[in-house]
This record gives sequence, C-alpha cells and structure tokens, in this order.
Amino acid sequence: MFRAEANGRELHFENAGVIGGNEVFRDKETGSRWQQSSLQAISGPLKGVHLELREFLLTTWAEWLRLHPRTLVLKPLPGYAERIPEKNRQIREALLQRGSAPADARLTDKRLPPKTMILGLTAAGMSKAYPLNSLREVKVINELLGGEPVVIIHQPGSDTTTAFSRRVNGKILRFKAENEQASELTDVETGSLWDAYGHSTHGRLKGAELKTLILEPEFWFAWSEFHPGTQIYSAGKGRK
Repeated sequence: MFRAEANGRELHFENAGVIGGNEVFRDKETGSRWQQSSLQAISGPLKGVHLELREFLLTTWAEWLRLHPRTLVLKPLPGYAERIPEKNRQIREALLQRGSAPADARLTDKRLPPKTMILGLTAAGMSKAYPLNSLREVKVINELLGGEPVVIIHQPGSDTTTAFSRRVNGKILRFKAENEQASELTDVETGSLWDAYGHSTHGRLKGAELKTLILEPEFWFAWSEFHPGTQIYSAGKGRK
C-alpha cells in the first residue's frame, strides 16, 4: 500500500500489465508507469520518482474485526463480486508456496525457492527477507538491521506479522512472547506488557508505543529482484 501522490500531486492509478513477473500501474494524470515492487516510475514524466509506502496490516477478517469491531465493509463494484472466489483461491494457492516464478520473471537469486512467501523489511538502508515458515516457528525476532534495533512479531493463528523499532525513550528493549499466539509480549528490561501491535498495556511503560516499521509481503522471486543482496532470516541462525 502506498500514498497515491508524487511531488505533491494526487494521482489515480490503473493497471498497466506485468513486467518481469511484477505488476505495473499507470497514473492517469501524467501517464507515467510505476513498478509495484520498487514503487518507482519506470517511464513517463515522473520517471525515477518513488512513491511512499503507507502503514498497513495484512491479516484475517476475524483478527481485523477483533481489533476494529465497528469496521465498515466496502461493497464490491458491479462485476467484481463474481471474481472474489477466484481471487480467494489464488491467495490460498499462494500460501502453499509451491511452483515456479512467472515465465517472464527475472529471477537470479537461488537462495530460496521462487514462490517462498516472505515478509520484507528495509531499515537504515538495509533489507532483509523473513520467510513466513520461519516466522511461524520463531514468532518473535529481536535483532539489528542496518544498525536499527527491530522486533518482528508473528501471530500464527492469523498469520499476522508486525514490525517495530525497539527504541523506547532512548533505550533499546528486547521482547519475548507471553503466549503461544504471541498476542502479548513483555520486554526483558522493565517487564512491561505489550500487545502485538506495539502498545504497552501494563507495567512501567504503560501507554508507550513502538514506532511501526512497514513489512512488505512478497514472493521471494519478486523481493530478491528489487532488493539485490538482501539478507535472509534463518531460524536459529539470524541471517543467511
């Protein structure tokens, strides 16, 4: 998810096909074409400009409704409702993480199978891929990325993953899960209780909030193409 504006101008986008196995969009205002994974304009008057990522949460409907019980649901446009079952099938198939990359994908990094589902994170100029299977196993990861202390939290029940800076009031905290679903955590330094969305709910730091970092869900073939040299998290090893 990104901000639909560039150089202070609001933009409206439409699909413009696929290049290298990655979707491309065109803005109606300038006709510039934008690559999905790089968020960069690849042609047109805005060539070279980058769009800004927005915070978002990829989760299940049940988890979202628990967090936001008064949520309104967008009614599908005419002709789209019929496509939802097929889209859901494609999503379920993608979570199986099997198969090869699209025929036109420019995959060069063989460290992981191409359809491995990863959560990509960039911090302090460094990028790292966190395979979904590793996150399901470890649940809470404390580490440094580009010198930035980060924590990645995975709730296996809904496959919801969040990431934050571990700096609070000038101090670096270390977190551990308080239950099997990692829906609650404590920091080792103060023993304060936190939810999986960066809010301290009890203890000395009650009311504090962690700075959100934006994770990008991608297939490995797409992430590795646009983040050459990216690190890969490996459960038990930290990096690969």
